[in-house]
Amino acid sequence: MRLRLVATAVVATCALAGCTTIGGNSGTSATPTSGAASPEAVAYMDKVCGAASEFAKIEKTPPKLDAGDSAKLKAEMAAYMGQLADAFTKSAEGLKNVGPSPVAGGEEAVTKMADAFTSLGVVFTDAKTKIEQADANNASGGLQAAGEAIAKLSELADPLRELKAVPELQKATQTASKCQEMQRLNVTPTS
Repeated sequence: MRLRLVATAVVATCALAGCTTIGGNSGTSATPTSGAASPEAVAYMDKVCGAASEFAKIEKTPPKLDAGDSAKLKAEMAAYMGQLADAFTKSAEGLKNVGPSPVAGGEEAVTKMADAFTSLGVVFTDAKTKIEQADANNASGGLQAAGEAIAKLSELADPLRELKAVPELQKATQTASKCQEMQRLNVTPTS
């Protein structure tokens, strides 16, 4: 019974954290200063958004909430945490390799984005380890770590928020095709 409550809490936490649409709205729809972004800025943002959206391409299969088999639920939850950790890590690595920004402040913003993805990758790796080490019959152990990790997904509700300090790059997100694709992605780690 306790296992079912914790598993339900994990899903509820994720729903409250807004993790059903990560990457779905970059929050960059505000109209920046007038004029079009330079072609270099648009090309750079295509690389940035392409790297950030790698998260969406990783297979993520959430566990079925069958509390009747606590060992299976534990194994599936650990695998899910591992999938999320891999996804965040892949996006972080991609962001670290986009190259120099054609706009002042761009590299700093992208570094902050990469750091956020890296941090979330570590959170999910740690949660996976805690789940694997926990007694499946002790719901307050590893599965609580899963709920805490999923709650951290709210930090990525606006993956491009760091660009608000760089108006030309923010403007470039409006025309960069990869950024438009990223805004249309519906990353649903809980569905």
